[in-house]
Amino acid sequence: MNNLNVRKGDNVKVLTGKDKGKTGKVLATEPSTGKVLVEGINIATHHIKARSATEQGGKKKVEAPVDSSNLQIICPSCSKSVRVRHQVMDGKNARVCAKCGASLDAALKADKADKKAKAKKTKKADKPAEEQAPETAEKPEKAKPAAKKTAAKKPAQKAEETQVPVEQKSDGKTE
Repeated sequence: MNNLNVRKGDNVKVLTGKDKGKTGKVLATEPSTGKVLVEGINIATHHIKARSATEQGGKKKVEAPVDSSNLQIICPSCSKSVRVRHQVMDGKNARVCAKCGASLDAALKADKADKKAKAKKTKKADKPAEEQAPETAEKPEKAKPAAKKTAAKKPAQKAEETQVPVEQKSDGKTE
């Protein structure tokens, strides 16, 4: 089992290969093989065969794994691609930027906390809209009698519409 210096959510820079110099976010890691899946890097084309008449075949572009040794982490505090140093901080092992000494794990935790806070804010924003929904539901109830009047007119219109296709069918049969 390989020890990867890269974790999910890290921003990394590609050091070698066809995508040299590009940066992306780590989507997944495979420690057993030492491979990393990076967003927008090492794009491969998968050809998909149609398995039934309704299913459509074609080409699909997918990110392929990259070896972790070909990547370097971009430090969030100094914005440079850096080597990773491991250090014991607060009784736990932590990844540290070799250039500026900032903790790389703390930046990931801060990003996760920001995402959770945004999710909570959006949920709170949705709740007032749900509370307003009963008020808007009362307004259509007042408009229901008008809807019943239009509903009474619609069956008459439907009867006229159904007569038209019947006449067309009879014309088609005589020809």
